[in-house]
Amino acid sequence: MTETSRVDSEAGPSSKHEERKVLAATLVGTTIEWYDFFIFAQLTGTLLSPLFLAPLNESNPGLAQILSFALIGISFLFRPLGAVVAGHLGDRLGRKAMLVFTLLMMGAATSLIGMLPTYAQIGVWAPMLLIILRIAQGFSAGGEWGGAALMAVEHAPKSRRGVFGAYPQIGVPVGMILATGLLFVLNSNMSKEDFAAWGWRVPFLLSIVLIVVGYLIRRAVAESPVFQEMATRKEESKAPLGELIRNHKKAVLYSTMIFIGNNAAGYLLIAFFISYATKSLKMPTPQILLATTLASFGWLIFTLAGGWLSDRIGRVKTFLIGYAIIFVWMIPMFALIDTRDIMLYGVALFVLTIGLGLSYGPMSAMYAEMFPANVRYSGISIGYAFGAILGGAFAATIAEALLQSTKWTGSIGIYIMILCVISAVGVLLAKETKGNPLGVSNHH
Repeated sequence: MTETSRVDSEAGPSSKHEERKVLAATLVGTTIEWYDFFIFAQLTGTLLSPLFLAPLNESNPGLAQILSFALIGISFLFRPLGAVVAGHLGDRLGRKAMLVFTLLMMGAATSLIGMLPTYAQIGVWAPMLLIILRIAQGFSAGGEWGGAALMAVEHAPKSRRGVFGAYPQIGVPVGMILATGLLFVLNSNMSKEDFAAWGWRVPFLLSIVLIVVGYLIRRAVAESPVFQEMATRKEESKAPLGELIRNHKKAVLYSTMIFIGNNAAGYLLIAFFISYATKSLKMPTPQILLATTLASFGWLIFTLAGGWLSDRIGRVKTFLIGYAIIFVWMIPMFALIDTRDIMLYGVALFVLTIGLGLSYGPMSAMYAEMFPANVRYSGISIGYAFGAILGGAFAATIAEALLQSTKWTGSIGIYIMILCVISAVGVLLAKETKGNPLGVSNHH
């Protein structure tokens, strides 16, 4: 077939009104998903081990902290399952249905965490129920990102895929701003006793409001133009997963490698730094939460900049600049954090977000351009999920273990630097994708 798909035209397949609705829907959805995720990750660093691992927390607080960070990691292990299921159904039934499903599932799990009895109330059932809800969160997060990324990129004009694809990406820092900002407000206006007794439940229960808003916005969005083309041409793969494994193994491997460094460095910002600064360095929790919230604005700005820049100079160069910044900054960053000076702590985090943003903004566009239409949802979801397992899933756990064994924060920096090199190699192996056709007709 020689005709060009309307998805690959300069004007783009969608009207300006539809484009705005799509960008709002992908941003709102990923924001809610990550707000839910971050509330848990940040409370893990400060509060959940005494509430849910009480006996261990009393006898061995260091081990309890490592295990509570592992609770973050457990949900990541179920992301590939969510990616496989949502990717398979998303390639066969459409992007939109999966976006609504994953949003409702994440919201339900988060709200239920806010209602969980603690160890003091129901004993060992408390951590077991918490693990089940974390698994549900991981499953839904595994399917969420791929659908949001594709809705944004497949609705975009050809020359603006990077910018459009950055919108679901900035859901991460926006979710972080909401989560950390809310915890800052609660910590500043409640006694520690009240927060530990009931205040920690508030952010989880507020998720119900966000879910209703997100659901209404997502329902109003048109299906992806690529999926519409697949439907009219009867092109959907009968077994997207099988075809993906047979014909696109390298693309899955490279997409996994590309994400590892960014995700691991991101989870230091999300979970580890807050725990390290408040517990090991004894810095005040409200100040640390405020510094993290402000750094998240940097992450938002540089993620959008990363998407924009990748439309100008290409995906590969943008990624490599981002990873170079993270690599170079790792050791100086920990030196600044260890001063215990809140201003230097804020600078350390903000500079990190420059590299984080530039190596995250181009991801949706590059991943979408790496896979043909009929396996695209499965391919990008699975690559992203495996990258998250090897990157962020146990980054906070490994960082805590390195800190306790070496007593030197630089060892954590070296660990992240190694992962950045792996990701940079993945980017180079994947080669430049900017401008690759996305439409159905171009893969035949």
